[in-house]
Amino acid sequence: MKDLIAKIQEAYEAFAKDAALQTENGNKAAGTRARKASLSIEKMMKEFRKLSLEESKK
Repeated sequence: MKDLIAKIQEAYEAFAKDAALQTENGNKAAGTRARKASLSIEKMMKEFRKLSLEESKK
């Protein structure tokens, strides 16, 4: 689970960087990367919820 949390943090940092580039500089490519990262984060968060429920049942 710690690995998953580290991956989520890494993906969020990439998302935040690209989202800032899009909003501050109007960088369209960064916006595309940010949207892709947000989908990746969403999938990892679903996996986190699943693992978290399993851990709480123990």
